[in-house]
Amino acid sequence: MREYRAIFTAHVLSVVGGVFAEVALAVLVFRETGSALLTALIFALGFLPYALSGVLLSGLADRHPPRRLLVTCDLLSAACMATMATPRTPLAALFVLRCITASISPLFTGTRAASLADILPADLYILGRSLVRIVSQTAQVIGYGLGGLALVWLPPRAALGVATTTFITSALLLRLGTRDRPARTPTAATTTTHQTLTSTAQLLRHPRIRALLLLWWIPPMFFVVAEGTAAPYTTQTGAGSGGFGLFLAAMPAGTVISEILAGTLLTPATRDRIVFPLAAVSLLPMIAFAVHPPLPLAIALLFTTGLCAAYTLGMDQWFIQAVPERQRGQAMSLLGAGIMTLQGLGMAAGGAIAEATPAYTVICGAGAIGTFSVLGVLRSVHRSAERAPSVQRKGGDRHA
Repeated sequence: MREYRAIFTAHVLSVVGGVFAEVALAVLVFRETGSALLTALIFALGFLPYALSGVLLSGLADRHPPRRLLVTCDLLSAACMATMATPRTPLAALFVLRCITASISPLFTGTRAASLADILPADLYILGRSLVRIVSQTAQVIGYGLGGLALVWLPPRAALGVATTTFITSALLLRLGTRDRPARTPTAATTTTHQTLTSTAQLLRHPRIRALLLLWWIPPMFFVVAEGTAAPYTTQTGAGSGGFGLFLAAMPAGTVISEILAGTLLTPATRDRIVFPLAAVSLLPMIAFAVHPPLPLAIALLFTTGLCAAYTLGMDQWFIQAVPERQRGQAMSLLGAGIMTLQGLGMAAGGAIAEATPAYTVICGAGAIGTFSVLGVLRSVHRSAERAPSVQRKGGDRHA
């Protein structure tokens, strides 16, 4: 468990440092340009590179020793942060460096997720992954809060220097606190783009893996529509900034509580059984926005949606069983890249539609379309489970 503690602490530092940097960059860009568009773009660049880098770089996760790769990613992020903190760094370079750090993220998260499966046995892996997600939600809230408070006293570039320190500390924890393990596919010394794309295509052609990836990707794309329309919705209901904060916090709060309860109270078999029903109803509370609920009811509906997130614990086990061990890092990188990319698209689409349509109707529509989409994906997951035994026998891999 010493290795898990090191990875867990490094994860907290990376998340807080990343969020801290986002706040500092947004303030810095707005102060230097006065442009709301450029300020929004610096946030959007945290999502946009995920799809490209998740596909092109994901193969590295299995072809290099994981500890070396994790430390390298942290140090590269720290170098980017340090450059952004330099007073002479021009504004255009901030956007380029922001793209680079965002491109590193899916490789880092995929490698870390695959490393947890090497460190933690069986059910402990599921609980370990759940705890990482819980901390991600909590650390984001804390990071935004601390970042906002720190910028009262610190210039934005000094705050970026603090973020640099968190990534360097994370790298040290990973270097000194984890064991050096060999690459999962040590036969290839280098990874070409063609090899990575071929390996990605193999994963996506596998019916079970493809269905589970879609079940990871689709629901969050619709969940974030509520967050993307939070500002117009709370404005339309007459709520102030306090109501805006509560609206944004409702779903993450429900998510944290649901994962804690599922991880501590339910057996592995029960967590498997709740995947289908909870995923199927997870977006239904958003449909209730059709009645334009007052803010307290809207917060309760989003909190209820968050409570359905317990289905992800069962999916963790299914996914790690379906993916061949030699491709585990790449599969985890693709999983994270898809979630972030589609969340960015969902948030942008919801915000764009809300320019011409009341926010409550946008949230309702996302709930309805999302429910229909999730039911279709669940059908594919069910069919792939029925075919899984024959696929396993054909593949011959104990993780297939």
